[in-house]
Amino acid sequence: MAVTVLSGTSGALYYKPAGTTGTCGTSGISIAGDTITVEPYLGFRVGDPVKFRIVNSQDGSVGTGTLPAPLSAATTYYVISYTAATGVLQVSTTVGGATVDLTTVGTAASPNEFEVYYADFAAVGQVRSWSFEISRSELDVTTIGQAVGQTAPFRQYIVGFADGTGSCSVYVTNEDSALSNRMMEDVLQREQVGCGFKLYTDKQSTEVLSRSISMDAVVLNATRGVNPDDPQMVDISFRPAGNVAFDLRSTS
Repeated sequence: MAVTVLSGTSGALYYKPAGTTGTCGTSGISIAGDTITVEPYLGFRVGDPVKFRIVNSQDGSVGTGTLPAPLSAATTYYVISYTAATGVLQVSTTVGGATVDLTTVGTAASPNEFEVYYADFAAVGQVRSWSFEISRSELDVTTIGQAVGQTAPFRQYIVGFADGTGSCSVYVTNEDSALSNRMMEDVLQREQVGCGFKLYTDKQSTEVLSRSISMDAVVLNATRGVNPDDPQMVDISFRPAGNVAFDLRSTS
């Protein structure tokens, strides 16, 4: 069987911006104003695609209850306004469309609550490269009282927690809404909840055939330089905010 070596030309980088997951209870739903009040100072922006679900606030699992009508967990909505100082959010079924007319406050008894989150990873265009490094810590478990011998005994180790660091280099364009610009700004986003990276090593037309590494993340550093001889580029560094999902096999 012939073996095909993967090349970087089939790689890709997808991103979910920081500060794009918010929660509220029934008290945060206003039928009169068609508003949803989540936490203040998040990173929602006009045009962001979002979805709604009910979660258990204690463990993050799927919650029980009903979303405020007519919101549906299967539908993608679009932010038409978000006031950072108050957390007041309004959504539409289309980009720049009319506000969804809320008719009920839904049901979400504690510890359940409503969650609005960025709908899915979005492709970052003009990516020059990305890298991701994983490592394991080592724990020294050497014990005293070894038997006397001619040679020194070796220390003993076991492996500890895993960790990772990542980086990417992205060309900057004149598109105001480009994710490369947003990634740089997200370094200073206080609430990074919702931030995520999906790093494709082999992006195919169908997701099941693609190979990828995905994670919730925090954005740590951004470096941008300008000179007359090169295209503008921003270098971003990040690290996982939890477990990393590896899907490095293609399965038809």
